[in-house]
Amino acid sequence: MTSSATRRQITGFSNPTIKAVRALREKKHRKREGRFLAEGLRLLTDARECGRLPELLLMAEGREGHPLLDALEAAVARAGGDVIEMPEDLLAKVTGKDNPQAVAGVFAEWDTRLEALDRSRAPLWLVAQAMRDPGNLGTMLRTADAVGAGGVILLDDCADPFSVEAVRASMGAVFTVPLAQARWEEFERWLRAGPGQLVAASLREAVPYRGAAYAAPCFVMVGNESRGLPEAYEMACDLRVTMPMKGRADSLNAAVAAAVLAYEVLATLG
Repeated sequence: MTSSATRRQITGFSNPTIKAVRALREKKHRKREGRFLAEGLRLLTDARECGRLPELLLMAEGREGHPLLDALEAAVARAGGDVIEMPEDLLAKVTGKDNPQAVAGVFAEWDTRLEALDRSRAPLWLVAQAMRDPGNLGTMLRTADAVGAGGVILLDDCADPFSVEAVRASMGAVFTVPLAQARWEEFERWLRAGPGQLVAASLREAVPYRGAAYAAPCFVMVGNESRGLPEAYEMACDLRVTMPMKGRADSLNAAVAAAVLAYEVLATLG
């Protein structure tokens, strides 16, 4: 366990470090700094187990001891990171959460280029186009983790996967699931440069999603929550599938639709 002597204590909101960390709740500051904020012992432990450590570890004073927190603090210290202890109300101001968890961390963003992905690593991938809700994005990351997808590819103007809301909704999957961000044109070139079947939930010349001819590697694509996919994107797909709607709703939530399709693809590919 790391000695508490290695910790710094901050008690005032005017401290420059606190101001810089709090600013990471805004996208423009995250992009400028290449850093993001995550909170919660379970989430930070998942990150540590995936080989990602926070550069800055923030802990609330008076928290109960826990072996996972001890291990996290020791790992951060060994890696040369900074450990800061502060009052719980100050941590709440930093995270923007009235009842913050006892620990938060500042992480460096990582490479999210398409070129960093290996399409051969898994038979199933998830693709989101212009998904704007960070909660939906976090849910897609959790789904990708649950189904063992190779990763999640975000197209066009999606919500920021490194926002506090998306990271929180991912329940740690932002650290476990490979992630890429690209424009449609870039993704289409990358996809067609190798093997890959592009599948979309659609009403245009679609076949039932159950028993459709899925093929690996299969890239399941869903669109914007309110507008769906652009027609040109749908028509560029190798397969368009439809899911029955037996009630009054005319569509599923985008993240839910991705989950339903993902499990059907898995069942088909075996």
